[in-house]
Amino acid sequence: QVQLVESGGGLVQPGESLRLSCLASGLTFSNYDMNWYRQAPGKEREWVARISSAGGSTTYANSMKGRLTISRDNAKNTVYLQMNSLKPEDTAVYYCNAGKVVFGRTYSYWGQGTQVTVSS
Repeated sequence: QVQLVESGGGLVQPGESLRLSCLASGLTFSNYDMNWYRQAPGKEREWVARISSAGGSTTYANSMKGRLTISRDNAKNTVYLQMNSLKPEDTAVYYCNAGKVVFGRTYSYWGQGTQVTVSS
């Protein structure tokens, strides 16, 4: 059974930082690209960042580019999202996602999310 468990969310003030973690189990973590998404109240879920399976390639959404660093530790089955200079509009539930495509078949797993609230 695949499980992705996010942690590290919380309430912070504008300009502060948070580091989210996502611990994966039940899959071969190093075979999966990892993504972070977020969903703000009343909005659709949006993609935030991606890191390739070996960690050699990262991509970020323009909305948060320059303020994010995604990283992974394949020995610990964990992906991280460092978020700096947080803004109130970054308030959302943040989800991690594991994905891969093998012979045209998509494998995609989601965590339950962790709440990030940015407010003074």
